[in-house]
Amino acid sequence: MHSSRQRLFLLCALAICACSDNTSRSLSVDAPQLEYPAAAPGDTTDDYHGTIVADPYRWLEGDVRDEPDVAGWVDAQNSVSERYLAALPERAPIHARLESLWDYERASVPSKRGAFYFTRHNDGLANQARVYRSANAEQLGDLILDPNTWSEDGTVALAGYDADPSGRYVAYLIQDGGSDWRTARIYDVQTGKDLPETLRWLKFTGISWQADGSGFYYSRYPATESGAFQRLNENHTVYFHRLNTEQSADEEVFTDPEHPRRSYFAEATSDGRHLLITASVGTDDRYEVHLGTQQSRGLGAFRKVVSGFDYDYSFVANRGNALFFFTNEDAPRGRVVLLDAGAPQPMPREIVATAEDTLDGVALVGDVLVLQYLHHARSKVQLLKLAGAGVEPLRELELPGIGTVSGFESSLDGETFFTYSSVNRPPTTYRYDVAVGERTTLREPDVGFDPDDFSVQQVFYSSRDGTRIPMLITHRKDVALENAPTLLYGYGGFNISLRPTFSVSRMGWLSLGGVYAVANLRGGGEYGSEWHKAGTGANKQNVFDDFIAAAEHLIDEGITSPEKLAIYGRSNGGLLVGAVLNQRPDLFAAALPAVGVMDMLRFQRFTAGRFWTDDYGASDNADEFAALHAYSPYHNIRDQAYPPVLITTADTDDRVVPGHSFKYAARLQAADTGGAPKLIRIETRAGHGSGKPTAMVIDEYADMWAFIAHHTGLEVDDD
Repeated sequence: MHSSRQRLFLLCALAICACSDNTSRSLSVDAPQLEYPAAAPGDTTDDYHGTIVADPYRWLEGDVRDEPDVAGWVDAQNSVSERYLAALPERAPIHARLESLWDYERASVPSKRGAFYFTRHNDGLANQARVYRSANAEQLGDLILDPNTWSEDGTVALAGYDADPSGRYVAYLIQDGGSDWRTARIYDVQTGKDLPETLRWLKFTGISWQADGSGFYYSRYPATESGAFQRLNENHTVYFHRLNTEQSADEEVFTDPEHPRRSYFAEATSDGRHLLITASVGTDDRYEVHLGTQQSRGLGAFRKVVSGFDYDYSFVANRGNALFFFTNEDAPRGRVVLLDAGAPQPMPREIVATAEDTLDGVALVGDVLVLQYLHHARSKVQLLKLAGAGVEPLRELELPGIGTVSGFESSLDGETFFTYSSVNRPPTTYRYDVAVGERTTLREPDVGFDPDDFSVQQVFYSSRDGTRIPMLITHRKDVALENAPTLLYGYGGFNISLRPTFSVSRMGWLSLGGVYAVANLRGGGEYGSEWHKAGTGANKQNVFDDFIAAAEHLIDEGITSPEKLAIYGRSNGGLLVGAVLNQRPDLFAAALPAVGVMDMLRFQRFTAGRFWTDDYGASDNADEFAALHAYSPYHNIRDQAYPPVLITTADTDDRVVPGHSFKYAARLQAADTGGAPKLIRIETRAGHGSGKPTAMVIDEYADMWAFIAHHTGLEVDDD
């Protein structure tokens, strides 16, 4: 999430390809007679608007921690998968390569509070990054929080933190076993100890400190003693917590009992004058905004300054009563407007008009607006200076190439920080003086490879309906783009833009000699809200068509072939892989659907699934059921040859509950899909992905990359 645009933490997590003749390669682990654990089909059916739909594996929706039959099935599946993956000759060298690549120092963009700078830092292979505080941005300073001491296996993680305006107190969020639920504690840097209170039942929340440092605002759900894992999330409420008091004394700031399924996010302005409550109804960036003071309590104490849940209105910063917002109202690719908090009925006044490129982030640093644009899915940064009632051009920030910029936290002074990265370049951190345009390197990672040994190029191809789609192709320069083992990644949803960013796991595949391609599918935000809408609801098939066309382009250009092309996607991207496999299994040598939304008829019945109806629609609606049923991965598995498939999920994923992957795996294994392996790898205490310890991440990618390397013919050296 960009610091300049407040998303409401409700999105699915994000998300890589080779195709065969749909039979396994003739190595010892390719057992056509692979025996899968028994999963007895039931006779459950549902009547959807007159259409009877079978759901034979409904019983696998049960919580693995409470249902012995489900737990037994999970253990048996893991036993089969572990034996298969351990026997892959590629796994050991790939694991060693990943471990070597991961072992480098990396740090976050510093955030400044008072006279202090706070930075997250990992010295290499630590399971979790640590937090440091320093009076000098160039130094890490003193260790403040070390999540590596919170659990023996590294599965208790730091999910977020923010220091008070003086930099003395740090409120931080704890994530246990990958769950979306959070526990909050407060660390007193002066005493070196936590305050006595613990806050529970936090979910989809930020931390926003009151200007005087007396406490902070946060969002939570009502306490639930049992069954919280899959329960729908309702009655989100904003509270104010005062330091050194119990949670039971927290003041209720904002909720609306008449609308229990709305979500609320609080943000206090740094000058203490205003408190904004942003309300959402789903994952779309469609908000209402309520304005009060930092003493306001209760629905009636706030004015609604943005109504209707029609447009994105994301708060940027304020200067007195002037409230700056990013919005896409009358501007599908975004613009900046100002609301006057002193007016009886504030009306938006345009400050920055919409441009040809997509406005992706806004910060106000001193009196300079920093505008982050996406130019064909890659970063471009423009700076404008506030001048009277408007702005005037200042400069464009020069960037090294095709890459991604992040950072630029709003601040009252002219100092800010940002990183630049690309697929082949880990993030380099810069300090930037916006007034004079001076950029100095703060931290540049020392990695075990030369970024210049890799080529990053952007191409465009046509989808089925003629829409022009950008795709990024990266490879080692000594690897010829001729019938090469290739990994194709996609997402295509929730207005999420896929930028050219660095990933150690990806670099593992690239360093082995594989080609990596990422397609910027419709459903994302690369070209604004219209591009997003073109891949949602009844238009979701466009996303699958875009992905299929990407695969066909790679094959038609001779870069790869169906025998060497693998696909990978996570969450909504897991849905993408599952749907495309059903529609075009002949195109691929292997597939990695991870933590996917596989049952499109029941997703809205679990945890945060109801938020996703913005993108998908819902089977409860007759006019949306048909489209969902037509592509739902679980419901459209057919008796046809499928390539090797490795499904991945986690037993404690409470965002996309693991029942999605369990049911999909059981049905895929039961169907007549040929002798290629159809495996499921089920992590324990890992959740949807965030907070996963480094060692566990390396193990997971070693399994996945070994699986696709094996089935795409990528030669892996032992050294």
